[in-house]
Formats: sequence, structure tokens, C-alpha cells
Amino acid sequence: IRQMAKDIIGADDFIEVYINTPLEICEERDVKGLYKKARKGEIKGFTGIDAPYEAPINPDIEVKTHNRTIDESVDVIYNYLLEVIKQK
Repeated sequence: IRQMAKDIIGADDFIEVYINTPLEICEERDVKGLYKKARKGEIKGFTGIDAPYEAPINPDIEVKTHNRTIDESVDVIYNYLLEVIKQK
């Protein structure tokens, strides 16, 4: 699906951002309780629980969020995008 998106958008305009967060952290941050519901079997096909998650092989940028605040993670992406724009 990622490649399909890249083909549709065009390689020059496509930026793949990998928000790399361990499953345990996703579950800790889950304010809606979706992971708990998925673990109980109440939600089927939930990525990371009963449906596989395939991390990107070669993302343009990877942001590891387990040791960053939301604002810090946003800053990493924002600064990356600024550099991309400057180079165009």
C-alpha cells in the first residue's frame, strides 16, 4: 500500500514518515482503550494485536517517540520538512 501511495503521489512529492513506537508504549498511551478491547477480542484485525504491522523498510524519516514528547516529535518532523522544502 505504501508503494501504491508513492506511485499515486509521485516519488518527488512523497515523504514516508515512520512513527516508531513500541507496542507497549502505544498501549500505555491508549486513552480510548482500543488496545484493551482488541486484546479481549472485541476489536478484530487490530494492527499489532491480531493483525501484523510491517514497519517501513526505508522511510524518509523515522521518529522514535518512546523517549520524546509530542512537541519534540512534531519538531523533528517539522524540521525535516523544512529542510526538504529548502532543497526544492
